[in-house]
Amino acid sequence: MASAGQLHMLYTCPFCWKVRGLLEHLDLDYEPVQVNPMKAKKTLPSAPDWTKVPVWVDAKGEIIVDSTTIMKHIDSQNNGGILWASSDEARRDKWVEWVDLHMSKATIPILYGGLFSALKTTTRVSKLEKFGFISKRLYAWAGFPIMWGIIARSRVKKDGRTPKQLWHDLLGEFTDSFDNSTFFGGEKPDLVDLTAFGYVRSISPYPQFSKLTDHAAGMAWYKAVEATLKA
Repeated sequence: MASAGQLHMLYTCPFCWKVRGLLEHLDLDYEPVQVNPMKAKKTLPSAPDWTKVPVWVDAKGEIIVDSTTIMKHIDSQNNGGILWASSDEARRDKWVEWVDLHMSKATIPILYGGLFSALKTTTRVSKLEKFGFISKRLYAWAGFPIMWGIIARSRVKKDGRTPKQLWHDLLGEFTDSFDNSTFFGGEKPDLVDLTAFGYVRSISPYPQFSKLTDHAAGMAWYKAVEATLKA
């Protein structure tokens, strides 16, 4: 099977998890290129104009950036745009924007919202990502007070809910929009489902994922999407 392209990524990046889920759902062969987080600004094929992951280089050599744009491109080029097609485009556009806005911002509070959870997360990230010898240790021990003390705590304080309650509310609001269907897309997942799934799945390598597993409707949907992955 010919490769559909290259995915320049960080293993723990929620936006990369979105694209990976789509590639697995479509059963596409691709080349994952794990980027050193400290060198992304110099090594990404989109640099210096775009220095964030994920970056997709398709089979023709075209460089695509921004996770949702990448997903639309992959769906269009390899699946006839079926997953993005909708009989209600206004509903689709509203919810993909909602997912990208709210679920993406909720990943940091759940992973870094507590002092010890932040330490566990940064330690885990340092092991999973392609850091250099010194930067691996610096991130593990110097990164967690920044992620917890500066970023996560401010988001939790601003929102007013615990990270668990925030995620339960988001999962409830999202699954309530299904109109008694299994997926947002109806009987099969669409690109909105796979976008939301990617954000939830990005939490799965960490112990904090257990805070989401007692949301019945959310986990029923999550497992249903997971069952469609081919890889």
